[in-house]
Formats: sequence, structure tokens, C-alpha cells
Amino acid sequence: MKVSKLIFVSLLFGAFDIGPAAATEQTLTWTGCGISKKAFMKELAVEYEKRTGIAIRLSGGGATKGIRSVAAGNSDLGGSCRSWLRGVDGDIHPEEKDAELIQVAWDALAVIVHPGNPVDDISITDLKKVYEGTITNWKQLGGFDKRIALITRDGKTSGVGHMFRKIVFGDPEFEFKARSLKVKSTGPLESKVEKVVGAMAIDGISSARKRAVKVLSIDGVAPTKENVASGAYSLFRPLYIAVNKKKMGKPAEDFVKFVLSDEGQAVISAQGTVNLKEGAALEAMWKR
Repeated sequence: MKVSKLIFVSLLFGAFDIGPAAATEQTLTWTGCGISKKAFMKELAVEYEKRTGIAIRLSGGGATKGIRSVAAGNSDLGGSCRSWLRGVDGDIHPEEKDAELIQVAWDALAVIVHPGNPVDDISITDLKKVYEGTITNWKQLGGFDKRIALITRDGKTSGVGHMFRKIVFGDPEFEFKARSLKVKSTGPLESKVEKVVGAMAIDGISSARKRAVKVLSIDGVAPTKENVASGAYSLFRPLYIAVNKKKMGKPAEDFVKFVLSDEGQAVISAQGTVNLKEGAALEAMWKR
């Protein structure tokens, strides 16, 4: 769901107004991308339980799992850092068609390396060459004489993998030609980069900033909150909460209302992630 539709969401749900009288022992389940989970979902869950008494049980597994768990009715809420997968005919993937994606924030793809790496910046051209397999040593990027240990997500449907291919290569099906160590989720990817001196990976900045990794500038522009919000850093993308179109239920609806409210958006911003108001200029730039 694009930002322009958020007014409709607000009208549909109404203003956020859940007081202590609404508190119950109910628990909502959220499944989704590790980036959203680390970026702000833990903090949103804590604040929401404090306000309503309703706990949000969080589990990761990636964007694909988040969208499809909600579509299948196995989770109340999902988190995704990519939009729906679509076939060549433009139709939404059948396992994702019953999920509605509501944008709640903006993120950016970031190049992360070991904190001891002397390289500070990489051009988008050289970044492509790394994944194409034509740049294989840090010396080619002005660093030490050490092979680039590329860490990638398994498959092409993860939020990071899908959006990196789409934004940087213009093709969500692009095949990386470089040799890489494949991992199943964001947590192991970040952990490997923290430990392996020659490592490089693509991550979401909203999660990467909370890990012991070094984030490179791209073409001289760092993925700071200000640069992401203004569009100066070009690799930005939306972050979504997924709900079931057919059977969302009022508890899940109320949580979405909270996330879109001034209070919920303030929690997101306080974690260093660009919220909807802060990233208002990005809506017109987002054409993917």
C-alpha cells in the first residue's frame, strides 16, 4: 500500500484511541523480516502492551514468510521489506494475494563490512562488479589485499535480496555471478559480517545500525537518517506491515492504527528509522 493510501487507512480505522479499559490478556502474533523486527517492532510491541495490555509475540523468518503467514491466516500480523511478488502477467503471487501491505516506514539498503575494514566508500558501479564477480579482492577497492568474502541471502525472494536485485540491477531475477556464502536470514548475515574480516553483505540500514558492523557510503553518500529521508541516498525502500485482507480482525486493526498514529510513528523515528512524515519526499520518488 502506497503512502498516498494511508489517508484511506486512517479513515477506515479511525483515530487511534485505545485506553486502559480496552486492555485484555490477548496476544497477537507477528511474523516477518528480521530488519523490521530489529528496527522497531520490539519497541512498538513493548509500547503497545504498556498501553493496552495486549502482547505482540514476534518471530522472524523473513519477508516472504511474513507475507505468506498472514495471507494463509497463520499469523495476525506480518512484516515485510519488499512488496508482493508478481508473475510476468503482473498478478500477485497466489500465496501472497490475500495479504494487504500497509506502509509504515522507510528503510534503505546498505553495504556492510567488518568494522576493521579500511574501506569507507564504494561506487554503485564497483558494487555491481562485486556481485557480477569481476571485483573479488578488497585491494581493487582501495583496501587490504584480501579476498572479498561475500555473504548473501539464500534464494531471490527475501526482502533484501529481491529489492537489491530490483533497485541496483533492475531485475529481481538477476543471478549473482560472484561466489558467496548463503545464509537463511538477516541475523546470521549480520553475525558473519561482524566476525569475518573480509566480509561484505547487503543489509537494511534500520537493522544494520544496531549491529557491530561498518556501513559504507555509496558514491560518497552515507545512509544516514537525513540522507535516506531526503532521497540523497538512493537505495531507499518502503517497510510494511502485512494484514489479511479477508479476516484481519479488530485486534490486528487496532495495532495497525497505533503504528500509523503519531505515537507509533514517534516510536519508529526514535529507533533511527525514517517514519512516514519524515520520508514524505520519498513518495514521489518511489516508482518501483
